[in-house]
Amino acid sequence: MRAVFLDYETISYSDLGTASLMRVIPTLRLYDNTTESQLIERIEHAEIVLLNRIKLGRTTLEAATRLQLIAVAGTGTDNIDLAAAEERGVGVCNVRSYCTPSVAQHAWSMILYLTQRLPAFRQLVIEGAWAGGASFRGAELRIRELRGLTLGIVGWGELGRTVGRIGESFGMRVLAANRHGGAGPPEGKAPQRVLLRELLAVADIVSLHCPLTDQTRGMIGAAELALMKKDALLINTARGALIDSGALAAALKSGRLGGAGIDVLPQEPPVNADPLQDAAIPNLLVTPHVAWAARESRQRCLDEMAANIQDFLSGGRRGRVV
Repeated sequence: MRAVFLDYETISYSDLGTASLMRVIPTLRLYDNTTESQLIERIEHAEIVLLNRIKLGRTTLEAATRLQLIAVAGTGTDNIDLAAAEERGVGVCNVRSYCTPSVAQHAWSMILYLTQRLPAFRQLVIEGAWAGGASFRGAELRIRELRGLTLGIVGWGELGRTVGRIGESFGMRVLAANRHGGAGPPEGKAPQRVLLRELLAVADIVSLHCPLTDQTRGMIGAAELALMKKDALLINTARGALIDSGALAAALKSGRLGGAGIDVLPQEPPVNADPLQDAAIPNLLVTPHVAWAARESRQRCLDEMAANIQDFLSGGRRGRVV
């Protein structure tokens, strides 16, 4: 069986083991990356395609006449034309929950970075302000205690629940936004669910953990940001297009919002300048979509891909989205 991994370099930095994959598909060929001009040639005879960020549209899928399964190295499948895959009888499987510890850790690193004002304090020490003696007034930077604050989670899946549990350990009140068209949690189960606009109005920190869909695209725009507290924080480790970058940049520049931690942008890599790449924006931390990238999480992802493929070859539907 012919199998190719089109962009292996985007998940492994020469630090992962491929034994689990090779046991399942010994003929697997690993390509560090694949350009658009190389794509058709590499998949037209493949029966299994593994990928992370490579896009597979309808035209490309139509050229892959032997393709049986697309195995995604991650949770998101918005880079694949799922309708076209289903029409052609091509299975698509993803990996869920593999990076929960890494992403939750990253989200909280951003929250603490912004709440504790660590870079500003470090700069004061470097500049010698602390050495000024009795005149030093570092407390003017206004650290906030998390205890007693409200944490709003948008996307109450495994990731959202994990981030929420950490918030509870800090003594925070946790709220979850209602799903679009969905019901609340079973009776007696935490957290309290409220409408998104209600959550935005009362939360001191809002953390996004929902998928990108037609319903969630642009869900946080100027109108939604205007509902938030002036000192609130917005954290996004989910998908960049959930937020209107221009509206968020404007809110931060005007002091309308307390701060933001952003690990994802609508276009990645941001070839065209994104408004959030402006280094002059205050209280903004942008990282290059690395929340998922702890070595342990990446190894777990490869092993889960191998398990998905093994199950597919045995006639199962493990990890299937199509």
